[in-house]
Amino acid sequence: MLNFNRIRSQPRTTRSMSLGGMDYVDPKRKGNFVGKVFLAAALTALCIIMIKRSPSLNPPSPFSIHEPGVTHVLVTGGAGYIGSHATLRLLRENYRVTIVDNLSRGNLGAVRVLQDLFPEPGRLQFIYADLGDKESVNKIFSDNKFDAVMHFAAVAYVGESTLDPLKYYHNITSNTLLVLESMAKYGVKTLIYSSTCATYGEPEKMPIIETTEQKPINPYGKAKKMAEDIILDFSKNSKMAVMILRYFNVIGSDPEGRLGEAPRPELREHGRISGACFDAARGITTGLKVRGTDYKTPDGTCIRDYIDVTDLVDAHVKALEKAQPAKVGIYNVGTGKGRSVKEFVNACKKATGVDIKVDYLPRRPGDYAEVYSDPSKINRELNWTAQYTDLEKSLQVAWKWQKAHRNGYGISSAI
Repeated sequence: MLNFNRIRSQPRTTRSMSLGGMDYVDPKRKGNFVGKVFLAAALTALCIIMIKRSPSLNPPSPFSIHEPGVTHVLVTGGAGYIGSHATLRLLRENYRVTIVDNLSRGNLGAVRVLQDLFPEPGRLQFIYADLGDKESVNKIFSDNKFDAVMHFAAVAYVGESTLDPLKYYHNITSNTLLVLESMAKYGVKTLIYSSTCATYGEPEKMPIIETTEQKPINPYGKAKKMAEDIILDFSKNSKMAVMILRYFNVIGSDPEGRLGEAPRPELREHGRISGACFDAARGITTGLKVRGTDYKTPDGTCIRDYIDVTDLVDAHVKALEKAQPAKVGIYNVGTGKGRSVKEFVNACKKATGVDIKVDYLPRRPGDYAEVYSDPSKINRELNWTAQYTDLEKSLQVAWKWQKAHRNGYGISSAI
């Protein structure tokens, strides 16, 4: 009887079959081989990822270390009008800069301009974050090694502050407290604080000196004064170097045309008078609204001290250079000369070449009749004097940027 069941004591060897001169490998063998290749590739990729993430094998970010000879400055609100100009000046002076901004008022386009101007590694980084988020603020300070902070970030419209005061107390006072706490925790030694003449309110005597009593009359000024008080109380038992700059009405833009002022359209109603003048000159609005013609001033309109942004930034850099441990410096930053709103409007008409239509309306809540500075102290102690004091020329420079950037920076600030 024939037995067709073959019994093998050893496994079958792999055999190839030749058909028409082509060899075919056993499919089972081929499957095992492919699987091993994929496994090896996956393990290799995993090893590469682990190596890249290993702190011991990766060089640290230049922003996360203190480097001899390099001063690393955190500029809060560095995407905004004043903050971006300050960042530009710091970068030109070879500082290392980190911008933190939530872009609620700032412009991502301004950051892009700065990044294009200074693309070298270790010069500039941008962090999108809200200073009202304590965990975010703590992480920013834990991940980076700052030598100083220039604290610009703040909502800054008097009229808006009267409509939404809680926003101002949160954004200005509470956020400054969080920044100060992290500075103390991580040993950041210098604070340059951006304050305002609005903390003085409406003094009886002009010009304003640094010892003029602070009696703010609107939530913006009150919130800034509260932040100042927090800083001053903290400094009594701290070795931190503190400079508080109280500045007046800011105008102008970068003389080389790289940066300018580009407020959000929805904020035009509350914005600076220069922006309102330019909007009227460009036909974006039907005319300029001047609020208040019955103040006790020579022409009935408010009197203000207009400081060019280039001069203002220069004052901040000088304050940074002169800051001393365990000492506080408080300075007014202005030209020392008051100009009425009507004078300003006439200068704007000449700068733009447009006969701007002006509508005169009742007073705006929270405004004051006359405010201008005595800059003697900052002249004497920081060797600072305003250089760009020709109102019409400052407006011409700003107007040139406005005409060249009809849509502001031309990109969305959305993240």
